[in-house]
Amino acid sequence: MAQRQVTPATTLLNKRKVRYRTHPYDVPADAANYGALVAATLGLPADRVFKSLVAVVDDALTIVVVPVSGELGLKALAAAVGAKRAVLADRTTAERVTGYVRGGISPLGQRRNLPTVLDESALHHETIYVSAGRRGLQLELAPQDLVALTNARMARVASD
Repeated sequence: MAQRQVTPATTLLNKRKVRYRTHPYDVPADAANYGALVAATLGLPADRVFKSLVAVVDDALTIVVVPVSGELGLKALAAAVGAKRAVLADRTTAERVTGYVRGGISPLGQRRNLPTVLDESALHHETIYVSAGRRGLQLELAPQDLVALTNARMARVASD
């Protein structure tokens, strides 16, 4: 069965005339280390595939985009945005505010425009991969385009 490739994220990219490619994959939604398995399935180094997380930073929701090869450093995130504290939002909150399900949260085309922080390692690559807005579909785009579309702040927020 063909994977439907129209999502709010791809709709936004098409509307803004941003170059991108989609990459379907098949990984069980409940797989351990989902992001690393997605990278392996697509034959990519894990530092080019990024996951989108929702964090609560001093009581404000924030999207954080980090490589699947590492973890989000909550102290680094708080410091990057001049906050005192950061914690991951719970799954229900993340899905409600983004309009996407866990494992398919895209930094693009979300229900609400939230502040976005992109790990600075993204700039080491000509293109990076992020969720297209559903499990089983990744977007490949230039990190500079992601920064421009989300007005992202760049910071080192991932730990190895």
